[in-house]
Amino acid sequence: MMLPATQMQSLPAFFAPIPDPRRAQGRRHRLSTVLALAAGASLCGMRGYRAMADWAKSLGQRARQRFGCRYEKGRYLVPSESIIRNVLIRVDPVHLDRALQRWNQTYAPEDESLAIDGKTMCNAIDEQGHQTHILSVIGHQSKNCYTQKKSAPCP
Repeated sequence: MMLPATQMQSLPAFFAPIPDPRRAQGRRHRLSTVLALAAGASLCGMRGYRAMADWAKSLGQRARQRFGCRYEKGRYLVPSESIIRNVLIRVDPVHLDRALQRWNQTYAPEDESLAIDGKTMCNAIDEQGHQTHILSVIGHQSKNCYTQKKSAPCP
């Protein structure tokens, strides 16, 4: 997926209401920028923290400006892989899901039909010792993921 300039520029605003779970000390990048870059990378097919960070590094200065990256010494800087990973691990997934749903409602084309798909997450055990299962809702026409939810364990 290619992100038009207007979508790049608006993406951080969808994440702005999310509370920042990081300590105030040492924050170099705004939470909304880190989440927007991670979402942009995911929308463009990147999977994993390293791929997201590499995608962000590959952005030109104008694209970095549109995402709201930090400006220092005449250049826009992107967060590192460890910053992206730490933010995505700590942010409340409910807030993140709501922000992505709002973005999707604004920019996604209407789908005539949806597919519901489930996956069992390897090596992911929940608090009760059950293997984690994820259900996703995908639009047939747009191929957009509308939501992902953790499902109840199978008996």
